[in-house]
Amino acid sequence: MPVTDITTDPESLTMTLTAEFAAPVERLWEAFTEPRQLERFWGPPGWPATFPSFDFTVGGRAVYFMTSPQGEKSYGSWEFLEIDGPRGFTVLDNFANEDGAPLEGTPVMRVVFQFEPTDTGSRMVNVSHFASADALEQVVEFGAVEGSRMAINQLDRVLEGLRAYAQGKGTQTEILDDTHVRTTRLIEGPIDLVWRAHHEPELLKKWMLGPDGWSLVECEVAPEVGAKYRYVWEPGEGVEGERFGFDGETLLIEAPRRAVTTEHMTGTDYPSTLNDLNLDEEDGATLITLLIEYPDKETRDIVLATGMTEGMESSYARLEGVLAAV
Repeated sequence: MPVTDITTDPESLTMTLTAEFAAPVERLWEAFTEPRQLERFWGPPGWPATFPSFDFTVGGRAVYFMTSPQGEKSYGSWEFLEIDGPRGFTVLDNFANEDGAPLEGTPVMRVVFQFEPTDTGSRMVNVSHFASADALEQVVEFGAVEGSRMAINQLDRVLEGLRAYAQGKGTQTEILDDTHVRTTRLIEGPIDLVWRAHHEPELLKKWMLGPDGWSLVECEVAPEVGAKYRYVWEPGEGVEGERFGFDGETLLIEAPRRAVTTEHMTGTDYPSTLNDLNLDEEDGATLITLLIEYPDKETRDIVLATGMTEGMESSYARLEGVLAAV
């Protein structure tokens, strides 16, 4: 993981994050100064960022918001104080309202981004300066340490490019913490087509089948917030297993990039999971990222032990064949 250290210092009133990357300083600079690239890593998993405005000039401002799986938005803004490309820049970082104006009573930070070359690529040192120990403590209580770590640890796949990051590696599963698991799979095909394949019944029935010999026999989709979905699978002749299904509700939908749903095994009292689907396209390929939130570590481990990753890979391999024929 890129982040090597995060420290808070109540005496100097700072929080310092250090990260190492196998990419040159110029590439790191590009990722931090182009808003479409920033959006792919600045928010931690489950809270992706959007930068509706980005005036990268001294005295200019950028406004961003991060959106939760339930659709809640948390706003912030940067005022650019110094720019010294590609070695770094300094911003005044504020919590903000919907218009980008600073929120009264919330901490204001002077944040220095420094980029320096190393023998293996580049290093980022990010130092946040606070006006008081109370302000530092408040930001830490907001979850800034772990949130920053998880956000910056997503930067590798942006710097590498999606193909270098994921091509040929199949479905990859990462345990992020006790209740969160992230799976990724690169699919050859444009984002609009991959989105359709996740939301049109006639396409879903061709690829979301799980192990060989199973069929998706019932497929009711939920194309809008508040709508309910239901999927039912059954084994073919000579295949062991019993009919089963999942049902849930759509909580957030932002076509063609993000859809958040609950997922519950039909006919059981098992707790639901929260499934956060994100799609990113680059050079004609689409990275599927599924962030799954479990109610507890025990449920997480039970599900992983079922062969979830292998089953997803079987389906995603079919998906590539389906897209090639569309």
